[in-house]
Amino acid sequence: MLTGKQRSYLRSLANTIPAIFQVGKNGIDENVIKQFEEALEARELVKASVLKNSLYTAREACHELAEAIGAEPVSVIGNRFVLYKESRENRVIELPD
Repeated sequence: MLTGKQRSYLRSLANTIPAIFQVGKNGIDENVIKQFEEALEARELVKASVLKNSLYTAREACHELAEAIGAEPVSVIGNRFVLYKESRENRVIELPD
């Protein structure tokens, strides 16, 4: 579980990264979950957007993906959300205490 300070730090890092995923009308399936897992292992912090034709809101997509892969939701703003999961192999982000 992230503290407020850690969440704030991750939000500041997420400001500079582009959204690399889009959740569309096909929703969230095994393939999308697998892609998020691989991206989180490589980057630790991933930003995604939810298209207007999606069945999900950004908050719903964020929480469903976080639960499916064991990641922490960092923020949901508008149609974008950010997920964080500490990498087992490529730890890059050092969280404040």
